[in-house]
Amino acid sequence: MDMAEETEKEVVEGTIKSVVFHNDENGWTVLHVELPSEFELARGREITIVGKTRAVWEGEDVKARGEWVTDKVHGRQFKADDIVCVAPQSIVGIERYLASGLIKGVGKVLAKRIVDTFGEQTLHVLQHQSARLKEVPKLGSAKIRQIRESWHANETMRENMIFGQTYGISITKMTKIVRKYGPDAIAIIKADPYRLCRDIWGIGFATADKIALSVGIPKDSPLRARASISHTLETEADEGGHCWTYENDLLLHANELTAIPVEILGDALEEEVKAGRVVAEGDAPGRAEVDAEGGDPVRTTSIPRRIYLKTLYWAERLTAANVRHILNTPISFKPIAADAAIAWWEGKSGFSLAAGQSAALKRSLESKFSIITGGPGVGKTTIIRALVDIYTARKLSVVLAAPTGRAAKRMTESVGAPAQTIHRLLKWNPVTNHFTYDEENRLEGDVFIFDETSMIDVKLANDLLSAVPPEAVVVWVGDTDQLPSVGAGNVLGDLIKSGAVACSKLEFIFRQDSAGLIVVNAHHVNAGEPLEVRQGDTDFYFVRVEDPEQCVKRAIEFMTTRIPRKFGMDPLQDVQVLTPMRRNILGTENLNVELQKALNPTGDSVVRGGTVFRVGDRVMQLRNNYDKDVYNGDVGFVKAVMPETRKLVVLFDGRPVAYDAGDLDELVLAYATTIHKSQGSEYPAVVVIIHNQHFVMLQRNLLYTAITRGRKLVLLLGVPWAVSKAIETNTVRERRTGLADRLEKMGAMQDECES
Repeated sequence: MDMAEETEKEVVEGTIKSVVFHNDENGWTVLHVELPSEFELARGREITIVGKTRAVWEGEDVKARGEWVTDKVHGRQFKADDIVCVAPQSIVGIERYLASGLIKGVGKVLAKRIVDTFGEQTLHVLQHQSARLKEVPKLGSAKIRQIRESWHANETMRENMIFGQTYGISITKMTKIVRKYGPDAIAIIKADPYRLCRDIWGIGFATADKIALSVGIPKDSPLRARASISHTLETEADEGGHCWTYENDLLLHANELTAIPVEILGDALEEEVKAGRVVAEGDAPGRAEVDAEGGDPVRTTSIPRRIYLKTLYWAERLTAANVRHILNTPISFKPIAADAAIAWWEGKSGFSLAAGQSAALKRSLESKFSIITGGPGVGKTTIIRALVDIYTARKLSVVLAAPTGRAAKRMTESVGAPAQTIHRLLKWNPVTNHFTYDEENRLEGDVFIFDETSMIDVKLANDLLSAVPPEAVVVWVGDTDQLPSVGAGNVLGDLIKSGAVACSKLEFIFRQDSAGLIVVNAHHVNAGEPLEVRQGDTDFYFVRVEDPEQCVKRAIEFMTTRIPRKFGMDPLQDVQVLTPMRRNILGTENLNVELQKALNPTGDSVVRGGTVFRVGDRVMQLRNNYDKDVYNGDVGFVKAVMPETRKLVVLFDGRPVAYDAGDLDELVLAYATTIHKSQGSEYPAVVVIIHNQHFVMLQRNLLYTAITRGRKLVLLLGVPWAVSKAIETNTVRERRTGLADRLEKMGAMQDECES
């Protein structure tokens, strides 16, 4: 049957007249092609070929295998399964090829002069006898040098692009690789393909492994084994938030990934430890010792080794050291009499604190490093406001910051004092590739208050606490019942667990009234209790929708029509759709496509990897880009689109940021986002989808986090069973971290020293 299908395919050959469209990500191409005069099947000398190919230029000869189809819009086309482009052979083709933009500084006029001089030998001259370019009339030495450099750079580029797309690496990513490794990129990659995982964001182990196996690196090679060790640890950190993993688990997971024998992987682990890429903490397994009688060696029971990525090991260790350093350093100002200060603030503000709030405020005023935790509506913001007023009245410098732009903006609005993101507080230096403020160049300030600290991972905690002056007072505010940080670690939870830092937990709910259910239901969920739903006007609704496709339609209806009409909200600025997952029909990828169709269906666009970006689209940054000063989770709006160069300009809090074609993989549409990505943000209204399709993700802290994202309105959309399942499921997978242990050990050592 395959042979029969093969014989039905046709082959067409011709010369590329124009490249109508070429997608750098997936190679999808639309070509206008001139056919030889004897070719009659096209019903004309010029045809349209559509299909996938690599780097392509006008004037090249093309050979395509496929079949004729009739497109409803574009008419008759040749749909190709395979497209092969080669350097042109004809004089006309060569001239068009040179004038296509292939060579910098060569347009139609100069291309004709070059071809008139060398004829069919033109490409051979450019490739092997470029000194002969001086034979071209009116061609100076500077132009000859430019042509030579551009021609050879293009040849290298073409080789790189063909190599990359052979292994599914897009042109934009291959451009980043060449920028990183230089003209010898292919040789460097072939020598160690696994470097790509470490050096190029967006290229994972699977791609590097595919290249490695294809260029002859053995399946059980030490190079592949060592790469699998680091990759497995990175996966544990990215997917589970773990800082370390037990040695045996690490080797078993790496074995499942690669089928490399555990013995070889064990040797690879030791090589990675020696190279300093990973750190092993604890006793080596199976250590042999001689018993007290002096007999044969015996195996002792040892503590299983914990294996860390080097970056996470040092981040965790230094975070613990920084916390202890802050705790052990005296403050730089005269201590505040807490009781008198609280009485002064209550009189000034005309607000009487509840007993729990007063106790928490007093503990923070009397502590060098303190934590205030609790759910929504329990008065955390009131305490921050009181701290700011009290310290400011003492003429002390108070610094406020939060992990995300939205959280910092909300902090500014609620506290009445300027706050900024932690990244902007620390100021990235693109020259040194480090933050400007660190342990050698400390921030200035007497009191540092950080909000939404459940979002702070161990790496950011290390950077932040390294830069805080040790004589300063530090206050962390956060909700430990929310989802943990996207990055590795559980810093807020570990600080509380260690007992090293003074902690106050607020539980009494202040922010509730007869019409408000958001705060009430958040606490119901946290307590494992059923939701409360009322008839009539309220701020919390549940709409039952069983069918997934109908669920998508209702989400679109509520976001685009019903919520704006009833509550006067702007669907783009005020309403956010939240869902647990990225994939499937109720995931962010599909929801964003459908919401874009409803809210922003037309206009100039740029396409990247199947995603269409238009002016007005709400988008989210996927990674920290310190050069652009935008960070993972930042949300902005597309301000300008340049289709011809595939560039965008995005406004983040009114600040324009330019994106080249190679940067577009850092952006996604954000009409809908995952609940995890919404951490630290608060929206006037949220539409939360909770359905049976999300079975594997249904957890109490997930639903709790989603509900607490809505400020004025929460609409829960989905299946009652899924909501009940989320509320009942409180078996949150504990992250493997060592920060609490390190703080406890440091505390014990300190106590011994003091005694």
